Amino acid sequence: MKDVIRLTEGWSLHHDGTPLPAQVPGCVHTDLLAAGVIPDPYLGLNEREVAWVGRRAWTYSRALDPEDTAADGHERTDLVFDGLDTAAVIGVDGRELGRTRNMHRRHRFDVTGVFGTLRVDFASAYDEAAAVRARTGDRPNVYPEPFQYIRKMACNFGWDWGPTLVTAGIWRPVRLERWSTARLAQVRPLVTVADGAGRVEIHVALERTARGEGRRLGLRASVAGVEARAETDGEDAVLTLDVPGVALWWPRGHGAQPLYDLTLTLLDETGEPLDSWERRIGFRTVTVDRSPDEHGTGFTFVVNGTRIFARGVNWIPDDAFPSRITPERYRTRLRQTAGTGADLVRIWGGGIYEDDAFYDVCDELGLMVWQDFLFACAAYPEEQPLRGEVEAEARDNVVRLMSHPSLVLWNGNNENLWGFRDWDWEPELAGDSWGGGYYLDLLPRVVAELDPTRPYTAGSPWSGSWEHHPNDPAHGTHHSWEVWNRQDYAEYRASVPRFVAEFGWQAPPATATLRRALPGEHLAPDSPGMLHHQKAEDGNGKLNRGIARHFALPEDDFDRWHYLAQVVQARAVAAGIEHWRAHWPRCAGTVVWQINDCWPVSSWAAIDGDGRLKPLYHELRRVYADRLVTLQPATEGPHLAVVNQSADPWHTSVALRRLRADGSTVEESVREVSVAPRSVTRLAVPRALVPDASSAKEFLVADARSDGCARSDADVRAGSGARSDADVRAGSGARPGTGSGIGGESLRSLYFPVPDKHFAYPAPHYDVTVRDLAGDGSGTGAGRGSVEVVVTAHTLVRDLLLQPDRLGPDAVCDTGLRTLLPGESVRVRVDGLTAAERAGLDADAVRAALFCVEPV
Repeated sequence: MKDVIRLTEGWSLHHDGTPLPAQVPGCVHTDLLAAGVIPDPYLGLNEREVAWVGRRAWTYSRALDPEDTAADGHERTDLVFDGLDTAAVIGVDGRELGRTRNMHRRHRFDVTGVFGTLRVDFASAYDEAAAVRARTGDRPNVYPEPFQYIRKMACNFGWDWGPTLVTAGIWRPVRLERWSTARLAQVRPLVTVADGAGRVEIHVALERTARGEGRRLGLRASVAGVEARAETDGEDAVLTLDVPGVALWWPRGHGAQPLYDLTLTLLDETGEPLDSWERRIGFRTVTVDRSPDEHGTGFTFVVNGTRIFARGVNWIPDDAFPSRITPERYRTRLRQTAGTGADLVRIWGGGIYEDDAFYDVCDELGLMVWQDFLFACAAYPEEQPLRGEVEAEARDNVVRLMSHPSLVLWNGNNENLWGFRDWDWEPELAGDSWGGGYYLDLLPRVVAELDPTRPYTAGSPWSGSWEHHPNDPAHGTHHSWEVWNRQDYAEYRASVPRFVAEFGWQAPPATATLRRALPGEHLAPDSPGMLHHQKAEDGNGKLNRGIARHFALPEDDFDRWHYLAQVVQARAVAAGIEHWRAHWPRCAGTVVWQINDCWPVSSWAAIDGDGRLKPLYHELRRVYADRLVTLQPATEGPHLAVVNQSADPWHTSVALRRLRADGSTVEESVREVSVAPRSVTRLAVPRALVPDASSAKEFLVADARSDGCARSDADVRAGSGARSDADVRAGSGARPGTGSGIGGESLRSLYFPVPDKHFAYPAPHYDVTVRDLAGDGSGTGAGRGSVEVVVTAHTLVRDLLLQPDRLGPDAVCDTGLRTLLPGESVRVRVDGLTAAERAGLDADAVRAALFCVEPV
């Protein structure tokens, strides 16, 4: 049987002739940081201080002992790198084993009987890119860095949310594999379902030693109690397992995620095992319906025959140093992602093909994965040496990832088809290659050959052909960036794209994150550290204009500015999702930019670089819930859209109230609404309930119950503030406008006819009480506990927000922005507080962490 020796210990990094301890997997920056050679580049302005690291060559070395590479009963010893970043020469005692120039591939070298000092010499990525650029010529690029000339994580070179930290190192595991006769060189399981039966067609490629040539070897595969066997004297074989009555894998919210262990064993002539392979698989079908219709060309995911409105998020590398991302961190972040109600994660093309642990968790959680091939925002040369690397990289990763049922789409690139047509690339290129041959020829051929069970799309955005503009909202996938860059978020409602694959709005990270990342700095929107941790072009200008359209822009009040930026981010994303969900099935999905950050920064993320949840996170929980009630502005007056994405019909009573700013009622009505499964019901709001278009003193409220329970007139008058003890213990599931569609949760939508800065808000008045829950045993972390905060409104309180990190840096709460009518209460649970933090927590301390909209 194959023998594996993991080479994680004994490595050194050579810095100015001095060997430093090196962690493998790891990278130069993290080793230098551990050795105290460089400051933490995530803090303050330190990123600038470490720019030299990416422009130098580096060497990793360790001893390769004779007993490790000796035969010892095996014919062959291979040195296997799962990831080298990026341009490297591998050698032992001056003998060159090979060269690499691709971060995104695995590499294997025969080291049988070779021993001595193993060296991995990394060239500067800048030098490698310059050499390739000299061979291929210049190409246009959105950013002034040479990432398109090297097969490396593009955002290492900086992005409009990320630092410029150009890494080098052995970033994924390295090992020795000792084997004899033959090994499993490639295993491709094609998993299909037809008429309730599953089929696994396993395509196997073997590598043989000289003594193994021509020998008849056996293969044995099993899944779900079904076994198949085959024999071969060549290098290829196919085994087929037919599995009756399989349980289907579903995206979250649509069914369960059963997984089956698939095993494959390679046997010699005597039946002794030579090598083995195993994965967890799931049975499901997936297509993308791109049929033309009266609205243009659709883009709808269809899983197991069910058409799905995709509730998605875009994913970037969770750390600028991806070797630091552990399986536990993946699980935490993806559980948070699933907690928003999302069912799809798009892995963006400027990052990496994530570790297997990422896809394993997505399999378990029912998170569909849209996987970009790694091209983003640039024209990519198609000449050598890049072309061969691109094909090898694609083949490697398609085979590596295709066993995962969560993987539902291969996508050729991010924004490059759009860039070619719309960003003046075409005339600048003057006929030079730019990547179109990859996206429209090479990559679809690789996918069709290796993984025909999944759909492929040439890019995002992409209209499906050159007959339409690549970013035409009526055809295929669309990126909506005029909003945020130039327009108010209300403009999301001006169109109904078929599938919105990118859109978003920025906000700064949590206050505790800023204080940690900018130690000693007096925080201000334009303070040096804040500006350095704002990478978007005119990012603060766009933030300020976004605030000023709706509120008076605060002067010399950072806390107020910070709060309003968070409010606008949450409102902006909610405005888009509510509008587009209300137009299902014409619009078949939204993928928010973005769920996560790779360092502490002002960005579009819902979870900041320290893992803290922004108000946007909680707002996503509301707008991505199975059941949603939304008041949609329209020329003829607001409409009520009642969205039911669950598998069950929904009958509910919707209370519509036209209220004055002081909370008194002008008009009210209860409408009975029935919504079929996976559908939307739209109703015009009766004229008598619509506030005057220019009214600064009236607004409209819609309240419903997600369980469909009818509400009495007393309920209507009381509003949705009352919650049971069970609701409180459940956390934020019972808050208005939030929840999974289970358990009698309140859903609320608000319609104000004028911007906040013109509305006659009363001065907010509310009471606060605090109750220590330390004794209930549910606090997060050792020695930590929880408190319950109850806020009772005596006036209209718009977008009340408790910022838990102001109570304790590790505190989290179960709710985000809340609007209360006079007499309503909200209970907020705060977890993760130390005993000392809880001891000093009273109503006044909580008030200091509470913010809401205030009158101008």
